[in-house]
Amino acid sequence: MKEIKTDHVLDAKGLACPMPIVKTKKEIENVEAGQVLLVEATDPGSKADIKAWAERAGHQYLGTDEEGDTLKHYLRKASDDESEDSEKSFDNVVNNEQLKEQLDSGNVTVVDVRESAEYAFGHIPGAKSIPLGDLENRLDELDQNDNIYVVCRTGNRSDMAAKTLSEKGYNNVTNVVPGMSEWDGELEQ
Repeated sequence: MKEIKTDHVLDAKGLACPMPIVKTKKEIENVEAGQVLLVEATDPGSKADIKAWAERAGHQYLGTDEEGDTLKHYLRKASDDESEDSEKSFDNVVNNEQLKEQLDSGNVTVVDVRESAEYAFGHIPGAKSIPLGDLENRLDELDQNDNIYVVCRTGNRSDMAAKTLSEKGYNNVTNVVPGMSEWDGELEQ
């Protein structure tokens, strides 16, 4: 797997349950919303524990890599405005099934605006990774006349990205809702 960009690293190696979770709960307070925390642990039980805790706490469990005896857990801290029922305001919207139909017909550019760590753990084949925070600096990577479908985890970041692209003169932009949180199509890693 390629190198995954993280914003914070927590060393929980050598600690047994429940300490990896206790330390993770404390460390996540130092992480800003949207940032990725890497928790390095050696306790085999931490794989299930950290995933379950992240989901209960409302954070996104991205996945775990194993390097020898070390488990590398990747978590993305959620922001308050990321709940799945947050208001979306970009008008041109399709659901996941409609995007799959468009992918089958071809001539589609999928832009994934999730963070690089989220993208690394699974994305739509052929999707271009441009995290929302980088979008305005990377507009030159997109053709203004392409049929652009913007995807994120729940449709919130992609809503903001779709608005930005539209305001910058991109003619055929569509937000995909609910996005990767409920994507059941093909995935690449």
